[in-house]
Amino acid sequence: MISFRIKASGEKVAPQWVEAFRNLPVPNISDCMARMTAGGANLRAFYKGPRMVGSALTVKTRPGDNLVVNKALDIADPGDILIVDAGGDLTNALVGELMIAHARHRKLGGLVISGAIRDSEEKLLAGSFPVFALGVTHRGPFGDGPGEVNVPIAQHGMVILPGDLVCGDADGVVSVARHEVEEVHALALKKHNDEVKLMAQIKAGTSDWRWVDELLTRNGCSI
Repeated sequence: MISFRIKASGEKVAPQWVEAFRNLPVPNISDCMARMTAGGANLRAFYKGPRMVGSALTVKTRPGDNLVVNKALDIADPGDILIVDAGGDLTNALVGELMIAHARHRKLGGLVISGAIRDSEEKLLAGSFPVFALGVTHRGPFGDGPGEVNVPIAQHGMVILPGDLVCGDADGVVSVARHEVEEVHALALKKHNDEVKLMAQIKAGTSDWRWVDELLTRNGCSI
């Protein structure tokens, strides 16, 4: 049925690239994608723990309904990031403590919900399992469908295909197309290393900011 189907998982980003991105901050990755990949400034991290990195298992659901989200949890592989397009609706929570415990037990890499969650304050914020969402509401979900699993989704300025790389930290969530991970990783790693060197220079008082005046002059600014 149109808009009500569960598709089998296809090719995923290779595990070595998941590990390669694990120590790269999301802003470094984003900067190396021409700053054109949004991540949703309102997506909030509801956990305290390590950076989230994994292969996308995509879900598109009717706002307020989590039937296919439950199915996606059952077919996800360990390490998968369940990323749900729920239309940004905050009326009903799509997941709560029990579903997140199920995801953690099945060793998923994390959850990204373009919608609301619940049971957040005491249980999730103190945990280390990666959960990102737009907000919180006590009101629970419906469970009738429709919805789709393993289809292309759009979320916060990102087009995400099943199997793409998804990274998340305190600065938000970013996705990298599966066929671009090698190029983006090389650029992001260089940027990260350059920033580490610059931070060391700043702390040592040896950083050089003459480039600011040079750029102002080149752009016609009177100094």
